Amino acid sequence: MHYTEKKKSAWRQNNEFDTGNKGTGIAGKSDCKGRGLAVIWGTIGGIMPAADEIRYQFCGNRFDLCTIINGKSGRCSENCKYCAQSACYHTEIEEYPLLAVEKIKEQAKYNEERGVLRYSIVTSGKALNDTEVEHVCESVREIHKESKIKVCVSGGLLNETQFRKLKQAGVTRVHNNLETSRQNFPNVCTTHTYEDKIAAIRAAWKAGIEVCSGGIMGLGETVEDRIDLALEVRKLGVKSMPVNLLNPIPGTPYEHNPVLTTEEMRRIVAVFRFLLPDAWIRLAGGRGLLPDKGRSCFTSGANAAISGDMLTTAGITIERDMQMLGELGYIVK
Repeated sequence: MHYTEKKKSAWRQNNEFDTGNKGTGIAGKSDCKGRGLAVIWGTIGGIMPAADEIRYQFCGNRFDLCTIINGKSGRCSENCKYCAQSACYHTEIEEYPLLAVEKIKEQAKYNEERGVLRYSIVTSGKALNDTEVEHVCESVREIHKESKIKVCVSGGLLNETQFRKLKQAGVTRVHNNLETSRQNFPNVCTTHTYEDKIAAIRAAWKAGIEVCSGGIMGLGETVEDRIDLALEVRKLGVKSMPVNLLNPIPGTPYEHNPVLTTEEMRRIVAVFRFLLPDAWIRLAGGRGLLPDKGRSCFTSGANAAISGDMLTTAGITIERDMQMLGELGYIVK
């Protein structure tokens, strides 16, 4: 099957997803979504190759590989139940303020030399203050003096003025996960709201910065919660969706949550590909828990990943990922 631009446009139009009570295509809000996507979720054998075909036709064999640096660790005021960095829980992680500019720059150069496309500075806390934003901006400017790697920032619930400063410094994309559905979010976090997150995402768009937003699978959410998350991401115009697999951290409320299976993660990325045909579906935290390190997900609709170590847990080496992606026929560029 070959998708011309006309066919792609028709595909998108026929698969618009309504969040009201009426809907057409695969996922209208109530009956259509409940029946149609329940069927899709249950037919793993057929959906996998179809999702991979959609990925290829809309995105080709390009693969978006990024890395992250834990730029500020721990002491977070928020009570997200999955997070080792929350001050509400005792997780024995290393705590430190913003890293020095030179340290952040060195890690960026290290990743660029290994073929990584994007490098994200990730910080703990509800939001960076203005002084911290300026420190991050200085780090980004220093990176760009010696490197061409694209720089992203995950700095929490920032405002439009702060996002504009980041853009002026050379940041190309900011990250702010919705984490789960609007309905399930109060079960996950109560110190800020879903609307707070959406407001920050809209402020970033208004400032002219691309947005990366997705969620964590395995928080006790339902299948419908996962679908609603993807629909919200789509509604916000996001084209990079991280899909994290919960790594239950001892000391957090979710320490005993069961880890999702590889087959379940394949279902998730495949359905997300149907909902977001031209997006980067990005395997992120927790990928190392999968026996195949995500390989089967990359033939089921996913076409992006975070490589290297995660924030407070070990990841998969860049070299190992590059080898796997080459074997699968992907081009990292």
